[in-house]
Amino acid sequence: MSEAAHAHVSVSADTYRPVPLLQDKVVVVSGVGPGLGRALATEAARMGADLVLVSRTERRLEKMAEVVRSHGRKALTVPTDITDEEHRCALVQRTVAEFGRVDCLINNAFAIPPMYPISQIDLAALRTVNETNVFAPLRLSALFADALAESRGSIIMLNSCVQFDSEPVYSGYKLSKGTLAHLASSLATELGPRGIRVNSVAPSYIYEDVNKAYFDWLAAQAGLTHDDIYRQKAEPTDLKRLADPEEVARATLFLASDLASAVTGQTLTVDCGEYHS
Repeated sequence: MSEAAHAHVSVSADTYRPVPLLQDKVVVVSGVGPGLGRALATEAARMGADLVLVSRTERRLEKMAEVVRSHGRKALTVPTDITDEEHRCALVQRTVAEFGRVDCLINNAFAIPPMYPISQIDLAALRTVNETNVFAPLRLSALFADALAESRGSIIMLNSCVQFDSEPVYSGYKLSKGTLAHLASSLATELGPRGIRVNSVAPSYIYEDVNKAYFDWLAAQAGLTHDDIYRQKAEPTDLKRLADPEEVARATLFLASDLASAVTGQTLTVDCGEYHS
């Protein structure tokens, strides 16, 4: 194991012990795939939650359901195209029919537009990305609102520190995530009187499989090593490292717990101290 990777793993893997912050709560997670989606479902189960697992790929959902059940929790798998209104309505109906309640909706699914300056991105591509990154979270939040009001539950939007960045190649992604931040704020105000909290989580680079492969690609392009790229990305942070998906998941799930019962309309930045407000 490389020096950078060894230093990273030793921080989060050796000190954390799960506690039942979400005991018997029902948590819906969209975008259950590799990386953060998988970590969110696993960590929620370890905290005592039952899971509704949402993505397009049924095989992936079934593998994740096995993990949830291995922690003694229930898992409902619902293959869903979250950009399709009929699919969204069916998801809500199946969730309520299975569990009779919903305590938290985590809008984790996302899409990334072409990495070009925003004036050079085809508008059709921007519209497609916003169907996943903005309109799907909006509609899922609205459709789950009645069930969340009954449980005095919460909605969590997975945002990104890209909203604080002005690099041209990230501008299309920043457009959708910036819009998502405003959506979360508006929903917090609209749904607050019904007892529903709405918060956001903004990670920077998460040290997971997709970014690991990206770092490999950057290293090959620059004639550097993977560890060189890791150090470049970690250097702007106060902790001089990158968060792993489990760390981001645990911070996210705090907002789903009763410890955060008076927290709404907020963005929790989980970036090892890269951005300060």
